[in-house]
Amino acid sequence: MARSSEFLYVIRPTRLQMVTDAPTADETEILSRHAAYLEKLTEDGTVVLYGRTQNRDGTTFGIVIFRARDESQAERIMENDPAVKERIMRAELYPYRIAMMRTA
Repeated sequence: MARSSEFLYVIRPTRLQMVTDAPTADETEILSRHAAYLEKLTEDGTVVLYGRTQNRDGTTFGIVIFRARDESQAERIMENDPAVKERIMRAELYPYRIAMMRTA
């Protein structure tokens, strides 16, 4: 089995009012698929962690830290996130290395 590398993508809403006010019905449905996608990837061991800041202004963002074989696979994982694919969030991919992680 090939060794996997760690990556991180940062996501930000393309329509700030989705965070400051409320998501539209379409955005709510996409956000539900986004959460299910990340949950599945977490269950299968691909995603290490994901979450978002709790501020409700233009500085808000989410992160997804995950493992992939290479950058090409990492890009596919990020681009297949329903929130990115449906363009309610824009994403930036970074190679990443977890230096230390506490496990319970």
